Amino acid sequence: MSTTSERDMRSWIAELDAAKELIRIDKPVDPLTQMGALLYQSREKALFFEKLPHGWRSLGQAPANIRQAAVAFGVREEELIPHVAAKLGTRIPPVMVDSGPVKEVKLKRGEFDLTQLPVHVAGQRDGGPVIGSGLVVTKDPDTGKRNFSFHRLQIKGPNKSGILLYPRHSWKNYLKYQERNQPMPVAIMIGHHPLYYVAAATTAAYGDDEFEIAGGFLGGAVPLVKCETVDLEVPANAELVLEGHIPPHYREEEGPFSEFQDYYVTGTGKNPIVEYQYMTRRRDAIFKNLQNGSEMEGCVFHKVPMGATIFRRLKDIGGGPNLHNVAILPGVFGVAIQMTQRAYGEAKNLLLSAITSEYQHPKIAIAVDADVDIFNPAELLWAMVTRVDPQKDIVVIPGTHNHAMDASLPELGAPGTPLWQRYGSKVIIDATIPPPADAKARAAFERIRPRNPQLKLEDFAAEASLPLVRALSPLFFGSKLLR
Repeated sequence: MSTTSERDMRSWIAELDAAKELIRIDKPVDPLTQMGALLYQSREKALFFEKLPHGWRSLGQAPANIRQAAVAFGVREEELIPHVAAKLGTRIPPVMVDSGPVKEVKLKRGEFDLTQLPVHVAGQRDGGPVIGSGLVVTKDPDTGKRNFSFHRLQIKGPNKSGILLYPRHSWKNYLKYQERNQPMPVAIMIGHHPLYYVAAATTAAYGDDEFEIAGGFLGGAVPLVKCETVDLEVPANAELVLEGHIPPHYREEEGPFSEFQDYYVTGTGKNPIVEYQYMTRRRDAIFKNLQNGSEMEGCVFHKVPMGATIFRRLKDIGGGPNLHNVAILPGVFGVAIQMTQRAYGEAKNLLLSAITSEYQHPKIAIAVDADVDIFNPAELLWAMVTRVDPQKDIVVIPGTHNHAMDASLPELGAPGTPLWQRYGSKVIIDATIPPPADAKARAAFERIRPRNPQLKLEDFAAEASLPLVRALSPLFFGSKLLR
């Protein structure tokens, strides 16, 4: 029997602090006018805001990058995707507990005000402050199966927010309630350990419980408590929970919002709302702010499970390829596969599987060999321009169902309607070299290396130049070019 996981946002803050991955902001910050700019600049470190209006504190950009996501899982960056892929096979059911820290303060409608929370405005054209860190719990009214997922929540008043229901599992649940002309109960968790967020971003089969996935990631069962006013369960060690309902058939203007792909308008339109009637939180609750945008925290949470899910799918293609790693590209609509082909054409088999996976996002997939660092965009571009014959190595597949938030593709329907989608195309790019069995052809692609690569420039540089040399050395001596 698994033990209960006690990891929470506070243990994560302590871990970041100990690893020198956290910057503490001890000056007053206005969430509406200043916080977004500070979060957007911080791509290397997490930020802990200690002086926010109404006495709040807040954590943001945590994880700020894939390196910090690897810290959360306790592995090195290059091990992250295979590690998470293996963890996806472990599901630990949650356990019910009588109470927890999230129940320390209980507030009825009229006793809390969403506009008093330190919700920030992320971008210049945003329609207002948006909770990007709210993980929404819903249930299928027919089966009682739980869903736990990301949804943006634009603040519209003391007890109301908008909500973008992307056409997947929560939307499917909502349509069932709407057909019954009933409001859908929701519970929204704000603030917890990042592995809860990675679990919520994992696209599993409809009916799978993301709390079981979180348990597998955490190595212990998620402790859950019952909500006060809705028939739902939430993590006992969360910072804050909002309870409410989404009315059927009702829509209001929502957006624009700074989204994960670095654009504003996708998803904007007539979207449902949430009406809140209860809040529970820790006595000294720490708010969670999440900045969206390409290569920001919101992207990191989705890149990890997406890469792991695709890795898990690809590792068995054709009897088990020589698959090394998978990386999700900036903007999240592309995937890079690092592999060594066993036979000509094998890369294309894996690429086709990658763009038809559980995720709707990938429309561009590129395969490269083990000597290409898939976490370095310059390396991927180099492989594409030096190892690709466009006529035979690039394949465009027209007429595909694509992610509804991809602004580059034609939009059908509109947000808040059943037809909403993008109908476009996908492309695969084989930037691999010949397989090892064809040694002669493969030899033409051996990458150049300097003589004596073990030598270090800093050992030969003048003393005054050492700071610059030391700053540059990791860029070169950490590269696969010199290994």
